[in-house]
Amino acid sequence: MMKNSLRTLAGFLLAILLIFAALWVIFPKAQDRFGAVKKTSASKTLIYTALGDSLTEGVGDATGQGGFVPLFAKNIENGTNDSVVSQNFGKAGDTSTQIYNRMLKQEKIQAGLKKADIITITVGGNDVLKVIRDNVTKLSTMREKDFVKPEAAYQKRVKKLLDTIRKDNPKAQIYVLGIYNPFYINFPDLTVMQNVIDDWNQATKEVIAKENKVYFVPINDLLYKGTGTTQAVEADSSSSSVENNLLYTGDHFHPNNTGYQIMANAAYASYEKVNK
Repeated sequence: MMKNSLRTLAGFLLAILLIFAALWVIFPKAQDRFGAVKKTSASKTLIYTALGDSLTEGVGDATGQGGFVPLFAKNIENGTNDSVVSQNFGKAGDTSTQIYNRMLKQEKIQAGLKKADIITITVGGNDVLKVIRDNVTKLSTMREKDFVKPEAAYQKRVKKLLDTIRKDNPKAQIYVLGIYNPFYINFPDLTVMQNVIDDWNQATKEVIAKENKVYFVPINDLLYKGTGTTQAVEADSSSSSVENNLLYTGDHFHPNNTGYQIMANAAYASYEKVNK
């Protein structure tokens, strides 16, 4: 009887082993769930090329690292699993014409734009200043209409700039940052300047609206009044003058470190919306 019981138990165990063996062959081994997640969320390296004027170069950045450019790259890295390799081709004082010509002449810029996954452009501020400089003898009588023709010509130059970039790189996401009014705090009644800035930004938006994968990043409303409860700080305790606390104290024109961080955050908000 004991032998029969042992034979029955052995037969039962053998049957169990055969069943498991059959199931092992029929059904493939399950994939490692953690390994699968790791593959789908694996980081990639993004190439970021920044082109433009002094805002791209980073004039006013106390760290000397390039203004909003490295901050925007860091925002992308912090908000995603991706790493960012950036190149900065900003040059202070450049108008849209000078940016375009520099791009055509410098192979390094062309190569950077061609390989880029992300491109930012700061343009327009020096074009507005050029109109003012060209009319320096009649500054006191300048009106908004004096900027209409230069604005139309500017729109054509921006389109030409974007079209040229697109010839070699049809896939990159391009973010064009707007311009801002650095004079508002000291001259709030100079409404002509604020209107010109608004019109100039609108002109840029109209060009961009017709382009593929090109996005406008407004920054005027974020910078022109400063920040905080008073929106400005007194320049001198012995005077009533004030200064924009988001601008570099060396020239009261370019952003300071806080101003550049705000620009970077605005660019990243646009990037995040596009890539969500």
